[in-house]
Amino acid sequence: MLIATWNVNSLKARLPRVQAWLEDVHPDVVLMQETKMTDKAFPALTFKEMGYESAHFGQGQWNGVAILSRLGLDNVRTNFVVGEPDGEARIITADCSGVTVVSVYVPNGRALDHEHYQYKLRWLDQLAKHVAAIATPSGNLVVGGDYNIAPADIDVWDTKALEGSTHVSAAERERLEALYGWGLRDVLREQHPEPGIYSWWDYRNGSFHRGWGMRIDLLLATSNIADATMWTAIDRNARKGEQPSDHAPVLMEVST
Repeated sequence: MLIATWNVNSLKARLPRVQAWLEDVHPDVVLMQETKMTDKAFPALTFKEMGYESAHFGQGQWNGVAILSRLGLDNVRTNFVVGEPDGEARIITADCSGVTVVSVYVPNGRALDHEHYQYKLRWLDQLAKHVAAIATPSGNLVVGGDYNIAPADIDVWDTKALEGSTHVSAAERERLEALYGWGLRDVLREQHPEPGIYSWWDYRNGSFHRGWGMRIDLLLATSNIADATMWTAIDRNARKGEQPSDHAPVLMEVST
């Protein structure tokens, strides 16, 4: 089972690129973020013609998450399953051939003194409760998406440049550690301990070509899935060419 997560940064703007990538890579399950469209506008028929069932939780010009699957798509749940529903379209869950998958678009946070940062921390706390409600650490679970958190200093190009900003703060990383403590594992980092591995590069200042990036798109999995993962990768080629997303897809191949 080839599972991918990709923040496409507007599916309307990026649909031809997404279609070409699907035809080239043939992932079985895709967790998508920042579709930036309503459910009505989501191109479900286009994906169906390509062999994918799909589920979408949209919000118009902002946010939006989706799951595509060639292996079945059951028990779709939009929003959190516990606590107050989030007012934004940032999380969707489904079952795909015995694996529960969750596509998440964690709030950015904006700045440490901004209310949006407190919203981000609350959101991450609720994500931990959601995970515990839908699965057990001994089950088959993948929670993938744009976490807007670099898990460690090795996941950013320059720690000094980001000092005092979101994405690298202790409180955000503590929320990730709570997910790890529950039983999720950062499979790509386990397989690739080397520095310089990023999934996002700013459009400005030639950041991609300079290597000024961050690894903020993650595929976190329970041990059943992590132990069965044969390889992981970040598809940098998808960040090249005309009008790319500022994020690259992250992939994991799971033996089933």
